[in-house]
Amino acid sequence: MALAEPKVTLDLARGLGLTADEYDRILRQLGREPTYTELGLFSALWSEHCAYKHSRVFLKRLPTAGPRVLQGPGENAGAIDIGDGWAVVFKMESHNHPSFIEPFQGAATGVGGILRDIFTMGARPIAILDSLRFGDPNDPKVRHLVAGVVSGISWYGNCFGCPTVGGEIAFAPEYAGNPLVNVMCVGLVRADRIFRARADGIGNPVFYVGNKTGRDGIHGATMASATFDDKAHEQRPTVQVGDPFTEKLLLEACLEAMATGAVVGIQDMGAAGLACCTSEMPARSGTGMEVELSSVPQREEGMTPYELLLSESQERMLLVAARGREGDVRRVFAKWELDAVKVGTVIRDSDLIVRHQGHEVARVPVDALADGPRYEKPTAEPAWLAERRAFDPLTLPPPEDLPIALVALMGSPTIASKDWAFRQYDQQVGINTLVLPGSDAAVLRVKGTRRALAVATDGNGRQVDIDPRRGAAMAVCEATRNVSCAGGEPVGLTDCLNFGSPERPEILWQFAETIEGIAEACRALEVPVVGGNVSFYNETSGQAVLPTPVVGVVGVLEDANRHATQWFKSPGHRIALLGPDDVSLGGSEYLWTRHGRVAGRLAPLDLGLERRVQRAVRAAISAGLVTAAHDCAEGGLAVTLAESCVTGPARIGAEVAVEAPGRIDLVLFGEGPSRVIVSVAPERARGFEAAMAEAAIPWRWIGVTGGERLVIRTGRAAVSVGLAEIDNAWRSGFERHMA
Repeated sequence: MALAEPKVTLDLARGLGLTADEYDRILRQLGREPTYTELGLFSALWSEHCAYKHSRVFLKRLPTAGPRVLQGPGENAGAIDIGDGWAVVFKMESHNHPSFIEPFQGAATGVGGILRDIFTMGARPIAILDSLRFGDPNDPKVRHLVAGVVSGISWYGNCFGCPTVGGEIAFAPEYAGNPLVNVMCVGLVRADRIFRARADGIGNPVFYVGNKTGRDGIHGATMASATFDDKAHEQRPTVQVGDPFTEKLLLEACLEAMATGAVVGIQDMGAAGLACCTSEMPARSGTGMEVELSSVPQREEGMTPYELLLSESQERMLLVAARGREGDVRRVFAKWELDAVKVGTVIRDSDLIVRHQGHEVARVPVDALADGPRYEKPTAEPAWLAERRAFDPLTLPPPEDLPIALVALMGSPTIASKDWAFRQYDQQVGINTLVLPGSDAAVLRVKGTRRALAVATDGNGRQVDIDPRRGAAMAVCEATRNVSCAGGEPVGLTDCLNFGSPERPEILWQFAETIEGIAEACRALEVPVVGGNVSFYNETSGQAVLPTPVVGVVGVLEDANRHATQWFKSPGHRIALLGPDDVSLGGSEYLWTRHGRVAGRLAPLDLGLERRVQRAVRAAISAGLVTAAHDCAEGGLAVTLAESCVTGPARIGAEVAVEAPGRIDLVLFGEGPSRVIVSVAPERARGFEAAMAEAAIPWRWIGVTGGERLVIRTGRAAVSVGLAEIDNAWRSGFERHMA
């Protein structure tokens, strides 16, 4: 007998996150009133989290093609050809809302989800990177979030057996009510063995594989598509619960099943769970699917069709097998002690037909579910932006004691060492990691080849806040520059775009401008966007996060032995500064740390020069001309030099002289794009000079390494700070909050 379901009404639809217009659209598309189960399907798949209904109109402006691109946006992850028959598969996702409600499981299941996105493509994950944003670390609630999120990431990644090799943690008051937890995963696969999330082949069986289904995570996609208020923690049941040991078994079982040739298509049951897979997979193939929910393995009794479809229980996949190969699929998953149950069939009609105990509970065209509403809502530049940009930071008094200002910057939580977090992560499992966390980019060997991968993430919400277009372009430039400073040629980009409510015109304007900035930079640098994630509604009680596009970049080194790190290696090496002199205190870490202001204008950005500087750095590293290379970013020149002195295995000082025609704090702490510090052994100086002349970029010698102090002379003044003081501030600046 069919289970009784609540009566569907407009009020019920609104309670599930649908608008009145969307409910009317459902009525028109079905030609009738939906069942309760069908309404649940629409509410999840038409949520912002799944449908991207406010962002798709803008995302199509991103450059996604290139000679190396094997798979662009639209699949579980992007794939780039790296040569020798290998492809790198990578993507970044957010788990912001769940991590605010339940930091440990929210972050842990964020890691689990992005891992599945990678191995669903047939790739073995080799690295995790995380980009995290929190409020003031002096706040005990924020410290609780930091501890829970870092612990969740480390627990899942360590237990699964994938190293966490990089990322970033930044702080600003705007993230207090909405932390950002963005996780990137990188994997390797043979280029001719990439799998996709498709339901091809009429009559092919559909298998449910992996963990059993429970009631955790129901309405997770809907929850992630709404703003928070002071009752956010009441949504804790919508947060999934992870099991990394089962996920490890699922990885091995999926890769082994793929190797048999029995797998036609496969998709992770992530957001919206079974509902998402059973509609998106046939929609991509122009087919339909019949599903029998009573066959779904369950760990709780009495689950309704609605619950079975919308549960976001972890470690589950939907797999389409070749007809006649059912035994191969069952055999492999039985070996790994995992469920592999036939729950459906690929059909010719383009409908999703759902039955429970033989009774039909839903019949919906798959295109209606997978191709939800698209909105083009008004955008408007924020009213406060002109005044904020008009502010000149140089009207503020300069610091009376420059060494104290430098030490304070080195100890600020955003710049200071994140060893407290990195120590909790297994960084070397799989023995691919050549450069550990703490340099501009991590470097990973590609076993069986001479190649390596350089990977980095970056994003600066303050810069994007005062100039979304240029700030977003600078984020792309900085992430690619980090990869170039490791010696890698950037070949592909993924992003995680974190914003407030798109229903506010000023937020949507920030988003639109951000997309334009990313697109401009990617076109100029010839780096395609092969995937990513949009996370809207990151606001609580009307306070939105800073507009925060986080950019993840993968680069290729042809020779793994020719990579660079950011710290000075020996005394007596010459120091050069590559790039322009144009810098600004607008949106800088110095302006925030010293004056508590987010204002001013960003430095100019010349994308052609950025490209030439990055090419010159890579060429110098490949030729063995430089011993260290470090991107000049947050904190400006002084902080970059200080980091080069103290972040390596040995402290090595430096004496530097730079011109300071204007304010000295602008020269020392101003930030701007396309700037890199390198060190060169004396015997390679002439070769380096010749390489820079050929590169046709601005550059100059500025000093030499050695000693126990960092000394920066400007002609009118000098900053001299002992390395022990810098090192202590940098190593304790973040950790003292977490002690």
